[in-house]
Amino acid sequence: MNTPTSVNASQHLLIKGGSIIDGSGKPRYQADIRVQGDRIAEIGVNLPSDGATVYQASGQAVSPGFIDAHTHDDQALLSAPEMLPKISQGVTTVVIGNCGISLAPLVHANVPSPLNLLGGTDKHVYPTMRAYVAALKKAAPAVNVAALVGHSTLRVAAMANPYGETSGAELLAMCALLEEAMAAGATGFSTGLYYPTNSAATIDEVVILATIAAKAGGIYATHMRSEFEDILDAMEEAFVTGRRADIPVILSHHKCAGHANWGRTVETLAKIDDARRGQQVALDAYPYIAGSTVLDSNYVDGITDIMVTWSEPHPEMTGRYLGAIAAEWRCTQKQACDQLQPGGGCYFQMCEEDVQRVLAYPHTMIGSDGLPHDQHPHPRLWGTFPRVLGHYARDLKLFSLEEAVRRMTGLPAAEFRLRDRGLIAPGKFADLVIYDPARIQDRATFEAPLQTADGIALVMVNGQLSYEASTGVAAQRAGRFLSRDGCAD
Repeated sequence: MNTPTSVNASQHLLIKGGSIIDGSGKPRYQADIRVQGDRIAEIGVNLPSDGATVYQASGQAVSPGFIDAHTHDDQALLSAPEMLPKISQGVTTVVIGNCGISLAPLVHANVPSPLNLLGGTDKHVYPTMRAYVAALKKAAPAVNVAALVGHSTLRVAAMANPYGETSGAELLAMCALLEEAMAAGATGFSTGLYYPTNSAATIDEVVILATIAAKAGGIYATHMRSEFEDILDAMEEAFVTGRRADIPVILSHHKCAGHANWGRTVETLAKIDDARRGQQVALDAYPYIAGSTVLDSNYVDGITDIMVTWSEPHPEMTGRYLGAIAAEWRCTQKQACDQLQPGGGCYFQMCEEDVQRVLAYPHTMIGSDGLPHDQHPHPRLWGTFPRVLGHYARDLKLFSLEEAVRRMTGLPAAEFRLRDRGLIAPGKFADLVIYDPARIQDRATFEAPLQTADGIALVMVNGQLSYEASTGVAAQRAGRFLSRDGCAD
């Protein structure tokens, strides 16, 4: 076997004998793939080498590179451009700026929660999306990037008090920032109406901003006002926003959170079906029963287990459970939570039946929602995509491997309008992952989350060898900023 070690744009690669799972959901088939430059040039049986560097993929699956539909990688792309947690899973494109939280456009020395999830209080130094894109290109990350513009970011940038209602002048300032960002190639607009910096926004404010994104050809992704008892009302608000702004809607990390809400995905998915009859709606989800966000005593109910992922005043408590900390400190869990802030935590607030029901829904994309700056992160940061392929598709047979791949390739490419991505076909960009379907599995756990997955052999980004299990991330990183139409900028 001749394993490629330095494929560049002037060379070409032949992947021989792999089982191609092309991202469309259609059955796999055996064929060779010729890659020339950054594109797939040819697919066929027994293709001649013609001087190509040959990779023998017999017994392995070849899929489009996975698209992480929901990330908070805005700062990690700059500070750790190797992007090992993602590329080691086979992820070749990340969608940033979710939940109303984006690094740009904002210059602020001490950002409020939840913007501090992006790495700290001193990271927001990009006054425009164009400035952020310039920094991204300089960093040269290993994966492609599609960017959403966060509503909380706009509010903190434009408002004297982002916890209140906006004035006319403040709304105009937000509109100007969003217009610049869309002109710079942003994919769309996101809200985090659940969070204090965003929750005071009226639906009229959201519609005005979403309309700007819509006119530029963008999409609207929302972390809704509630994923608890009021989830149906929150969903209706999202759908009304989409109809009023005439924009596609993506429901972020769809779940029914809280013990009292378990089982209601039967209702929520039926509501999505109903909405889809009249408008474009999709959703993303991660394959775990725990979510992860900032620590907030308002989220502490005494029932939900909470594991601390970081704490500024008490870093020694990272990785421990709030209940045990409270018992040690001889205080209530709410009091312990207050003493640990600012910090983050994993909230074990879903049931497995709901997780599986949402994952099985045919319009669900896969998104990790990982938080790369947490000291002890949720394992979804390192394990989401192999977990879907291994645990849910192969082992539990929740869906076929072909369908699992579609949810993380062809479907998000279509929903986020990433042109020529997400499918294996001649003329498409050569974002590819080669893996063993029998071995692929996540190894990251809640106890030990910083572990690469098993079974990924090789990852290619824009025709460049970018990751091998045996050697790690390639020195030459090939990720690109994907402007709104999905082409590299």
